[in-house]
Amino acid sequence: MSDDPDMETLVRTDDPSFEHVLSCVFGVQDHESRTYLVLLDNPGSTVAELAETLDRDRSNVNRSLSTLLEKGLAERQRRLLDPGGYVYQYTATPLPEAKDLLHEALDEWAENVHERIDEFGDEA
Repeated sequence: MSDDPDMETLVRTDDPSFEHVLSCVFGVQDHESRTYLVLLDNPGSTVAELAETLDRDRSNVNRSLSTLLEKGLAERQRRLLDPGGYVYQYTATPLPEAKDLLHEALDEWAENVHERIDEFGDEA
């Protein structure tokens, strides 16, 4: 599967996976979708824990998490450590909320396409 999601590949796929739908609708990379799915199963994970689970570099996981936070697909909380300092823990947006976000984004996209269709030929 390509790491370059777009709506065209979603429309042309007969049986897209949830991961593929997430990538295409939100315009995120497949590895970011995988990060979201791992977070669903592992709430409260740190970057180090996610990097190990995903077998990815911590800096790449950090970038994926930043994108998920920006898209509203994850939350971050700071946990204080006993010896001092802190660590960030990440939790995925609950699946029902993520599905609502997907529906809203897809509906918005479809509405824009319908408007383009309706406007076609008006410029002549």
